[in-house]
Amino acid sequence: MDDIQRKLALIDEQLGGGRNFHSQIISTSPLVFAAVGLIFGIFLQGLLSLSVWVWLIVLAAVAVVSILAFAFPKISFRPPIFAYAALICFMCLGGIRSISYSTPEVNDIRNFVGGKRKLATIRGLIVTEPHSQYNRDWAFAKFKPTDPSCGFYLKVRQVQTVNGWTAAAGTVRVGVDEPVLDLAAGDYIQAYCWLERFNSPGNPGQFDVNRYLARRNVFIAASVKSRQGIELLQAKKVGAFTKVRTYARQAAAEALLGDSLEQGPRRALLEALLLGHRGNIDSDTYRAFQKTGLLHFISLSGMHFGILVGIIWWLCKVMGLLKRGRAVACIIATAVFVFVLPPRAPTLRAAIICWVFCLSFFFRRSPNSLNSLSLAAIILLLLRPTNLFEAGWQLSFASVLGLLLFCERTHLFLYEKITSLPWRWKAPKTKPFFRIISRPGPYLLRLFSTGLTAWLGGAGILLYHFYTINPFTSIWTVVAFPLVAAILTVGFLKIVLSFFLPSAAALLGVVAAVLCDWFVGLVKLIEGFSPGQALIGKVGVGVIVLYYVTIVFAGFFCLRKSLLKKVVCSVMIAVLVFWVGALKWQRGHRDNLIIHCLDVGHGQSIVAQLPGGETILFDAGSLYYSNIGERIVNPFLNYMGIDRIDAIIISHNDVDHINAIPEVVKTGTVKSVYANEPFFAKVDRWGTAKFLAERLKEDGYELRSLGQGLELDSSAKISFIWPDKAEGSNEQLSDNDKSLVVLIEYAGRKILLCSDIEKKAQRELLRLYPNLEAQVVVVPHHGSARTLEKGFLEKLQAEILICSCSSKAFEKGQIIQPQIHRTLFYYTGPDGAVALSVSKDGALKVSCHD
Repeated sequence: MDDIQRKLALIDEQLGGGRNFHSQIISTSPLVFAAVGLIFGIFLQGLLSLSVWVWLIVLAAVAVVSILAFAFPKISFRPPIFAYAALICFMCLGGIRSISYSTPEVNDIRNFVGGKRKLATIRGLIVTEPHSQYNRDWAFAKFKPTDPSCGFYLKVRQVQTVNGWTAAAGTVRVGVDEPVLDLAAGDYIQAYCWLERFNSPGNPGQFDVNRYLARRNVFIAASVKSRQGIELLQAKKVGAFTKVRTYARQAAAEALLGDSLEQGPRRALLEALLLGHRGNIDSDTYRAFQKTGLLHFISLSGMHFGILVGIIWWLCKVMGLLKRGRAVACIIATAVFVFVLPPRAPTLRAAIICWVFCLSFFFRRSPNSLNSLSLAAIILLLLRPTNLFEAGWQLSFASVLGLLLFCERTHLFLYEKITSLPWRWKAPKTKPFFRIISRPGPYLLRLFSTGLTAWLGGAGILLYHFYTINPFTSIWTVVAFPLVAAILTVGFLKIVLSFFLPSAAALLGVVAAVLCDWFVGLVKLIEGFSPGQALIGKVGVGVIVLYYVTIVFAGFFCLRKSLLKKVVCSVMIAVLVFWVGALKWQRGHRDNLIIHCLDVGHGQSIVAQLPGGETILFDAGSLYYSNIGERIVNPFLNYMGIDRIDAIIISHNDVDHINAIPEVVKTGTVKSVYANEPFFAKVDRWGTAKFLAERLKEDGYELRSLGQGLELDSSAKISFIWPDKAEGSNEQLSDNDKSLVVLIEYAGRKILLCSDIEKKAQRELLRLYPNLEAQVVVVPHHGSARTLEKGFLEKLQAEILICSCSSKAFEKGQIIQPQIHRTLFYYTGPDGAVALSVSKDGALKVSCHD
């Protein structure tokens, strides 16, 4: 289309007020209405939990309207009627499918389990390969006193009751407290276990396992103490399909990786880019991809399928095949590719689009991208309606939709702006350079437009689910894409040639390894000087709705007066920027004190947001939970929009107070790390203090003593009242009794953090400070009743007591009970994270996450 045609089409669109686009969608992309209806129906059912009869009544009403439309053929607006009738029909289908998907069978295993934990014996078929949790990226994993756990999913067939074995249905997630090496998918087993429902997350921002598994119809967890609690009743019977698929996966992995490629970033990157397995990517490399916004490159998507189809299409063209022959070859190649890959939404969506594209050559029709995308959405949602509520599914389809709707427009707009620059024609030496950039073909400008529009489509989803914005993603996509395309091309060719020309494949393997090294180096280089992600924190649905309304209005609403549209768009963008900016500013500038006592089980992690904007982390560790830095503390900081920790203060050398600090420091948001004098003592029984100091030094931090002073500008006063130099060097005191006690004062209120001090230190503390009082007390030693000095809490005259304890310790009665008159008790185990707010006028407010 030349410039004159584009301008004429633009004039027609403006005069039509957007009606042409609506008519075009009805005539060329009818599946869009079906997909929108299906999505809306699933959403409504999830929001309102309607009865199936409501959907059937609506469906009957639509049928009546459609029949009437057929009865009067002279109606001029029949196409819109049928389009919206299809939308409503699929909306009803979405609601009905959601009901059928989520309705349990009568003998579902969840019906055998009430609200409490239950001891049971079950039989079933293992449906996934047992996976051991080694926590390779957790620095303190070697200090964990237990063996790595193992997990798998079990399709229940029978459960033992008082009347004998009873048929049961449903799927449970089995967790074994030790590795299970002799079991495999397909084995029929009997397990002696505890059955219980999944708990909701105890902390803001923490991954919701309960909701995630519920969307897959998994509601029950089965806990097995050891391998001896599982009896193998029948080894798996491997069918022909499973054998072929296993062989195909092993052959593809062997062809790509071989035995010569050692474990490391290059091997892990090849596995992610071409085989869909990114679990072996180390945390530093994964974090670099995340911060630069290039994580989409290591998630199999349409780009990977596009390059594969492009290679097959070109090879077939060289061989002289016609378009139908090339289409058959591409269908077979993509089918094999899907066969060996993990079944994920982006992979299946891309495969469906590729197949629709290839099949269009057999029907002599031009492929319609919106129709293909809609068909992929319909198929995936009918298979599992809850896909709609998952971040990965939303991000995948939103990004592709943004690309399809806006890429060509954005490219042409930028092309016209660049080609209209007067100095472009006045500088002959630079003319070829600009033609490479702005030529309307597969060059840099088109690549930039592709990355930009895909980012625009997914930015709202990223902000809502992951609380960040990275406006430079489009630029880094342009920079990194050539390397990714080269790796994919070489990798695909290596897999194919390894079966025919092993020597050539080995040479390609060397090239692929070098390219992977360059790619990882490039991403880490970008991470080093890039401004990176802008951490906003949790935002409301209103911000996301306004963002997408702005995009849709700017792209598809045409007004006769272009100036009016520009004004409206400018106002909407200004409101959006102000809204997000105000949220970010408010979280960094406050006049109140907020203290969050996180739920980390038996351990402690307290985040104090001081008036003025400074943030301090008091301890970060847990005794029984693994890697809480990555699973609890960092997600909480992201959720709250905290992008800087001014100080981490370590109370004492116990793993349940320090074993998450390396993961927090790895984020690069920490300014300094402090510890009290006893932490630096030569006595280090378990070597944890030395290990932590060495890890901090590797990350560029020097563990500082609190004796050097804590540099803070906040109006809140922080005092370290125990131990002083005399008590800190007293060898008669235990490590717990030497732990740090912190007093925080603001607006006439006092908060006392007692850490792990026991009876002796509690007596000495009251002797040194006979008039010590505090309105809020974090109870010593996780609220342990055994180590609490009688009368200690009463003398402090606290109004609020917080125990950082586990649910098990609370249920067993090991934690102090609410017996003090007119005192509020909070327990992080059963109550979840406890948030305490002190306003500038001294008003106290407490809330729990659970």
